[in-house]
Amino acid sequence: MALTSQKMLRVGLIESGKIVQDRLLRKRDHVTIGTDASNTFVLPAASLPPSFPIFEHKNGQYHLVFTEQMQGKVRLDSSDVDFATLRSQELAKKRGSLYVLPLNETSKGKISLGEITLLFQFVSPPPQPVKTELPPLAKGSLWQSVDHLFFLILLGSLAVHFSGVTYLALLPNVEEAELSLDQLPDRFARVLLPPKPAEARPKPPEAEKKEAKKDENIKVRKGGDSGRRAEVQQRVASKGLLKILGSTGAGAGAFADVLGPSTGTGEIASALAGASGVGVATTDALGQGGLRKGGKAGAVAGIGEVGTSGGGNVNLASKGDARVSGRVKDSTPDVESSDVDREALARYVRQRLKAMQGCYERELKRNPSLKGKIVVRFSILPSGRSGEIDFEQNTLGDEAVTSCIRSVIRGWIFPFKPPDAVSVAYPFVFSPAS
Repeated sequence: MALTSQKMLRVGLIESGKIVQDRLLRKRDHVTIGTDASNTFVLPAASLPPSFPIFEHKNGQYHLVFTEQMQGKVRLDSSDVDFATLRSQELAKKRGSLYVLPLNETSKGKISLGEITLLFQFVSPPPQPVKTELPPLAKGSLWQSVDHLFFLILLGSLAVHFSGVTYLALLPNVEEAELSLDQLPDRFARVLLPPKPAEARPKPPEAEKKEAKKDENIKVRKGGDSGRRAEVQQRVASKGLLKILGSTGAGAGAFADVLGPSTGTGEIASALAGASGVGVATTDALGQGGLRKGGKAGAVAGIGEVGTSGGGNVNLASKGDARVSGRVKDSTPDVESSDVDREALARYVRQRLKAMQGCYERELKRNPSLKGKIVVRFSILPSGRSGEIDFEQNTLGDEAVTSCIRSVIRGWIFPFKPPDAVSVAYPFVFSPAS
């Protein structure tokens, strides 16, 4: 029997003994459930497909659709019949892998979907609310709804303001006469007229003496070789070192070597011409006439045999770090589940052996004889990351290398998503490259 137009489908969802949804479907259309957001009811059940038509609406009648895996009961007339009886007695028509049961306005039932239960029945629609309108006399007019006193005050204020604006706009323009400079106030005159320049103050006598002394120094510097020679003689004669030594001699060349060529060899020799006392040592005096302890003439050593070239260029051997390299070889891993492809895992690990090689070579610089075999036991989690990391065999015996390898493997993200953790034993052999 087809449903009448008065009955509407009501569906409720019960989860963990609590009603989470209760909806009255006013629009007669298909009702779908599943994990997709476009369904009528979104259910987080892992056994459901993205979308499943639980109720089909055809020719003005609803049909219940269920599969062999679904459990539930439906009231037909006055008796409750479960899904297994509906399938065995062929009360529901089979359509491929689905079963379709036509429903009438007295039908109601329960469908179990794991932890979620669906309850449905057909009910009469709720009555529509009646709109009540007031009569025109009770509503009143717009003038009656306005505050009369406020309206009159507003009109008066607008009239006064507009009158004042109109009066000011109709006033004639007043022409302002130009003022002469005599009629301007003093404060405006100071702005318009430029200030008088400040009078030059006479310089104090001390400043004039400093400038005269400065001009004198400039003249002495510009006086040529004679002025410069006199200045050098004065400076050398005033040195305390010469007064203490009381030296004499013509060793201007040695002083020129010490004081530098910018002063001038001739100027220093001339400045030292009047000194008396110890003579200035020269290379000739040391090599030929000089005396050493015991009265024997000394010899001057030259530096021509050192083998230098150029102005103080010294060639040093370039310094560099010794290159230490090692090899890392892997063998076929032992995988305890077929969910992880052994060859794909080996390709993934071989692409990352450089990081392990770096861990080994850092310690190989400290211990050139470091070598051995390590068997790493780790697990691949469903998220693709590595779980517990342990070392079943370790003949390398270096804690720094094993700690570095543990950090490297912990950062891997494998291209596998197994349903459960998969244990892997992976051997590596470390040896020096030479």
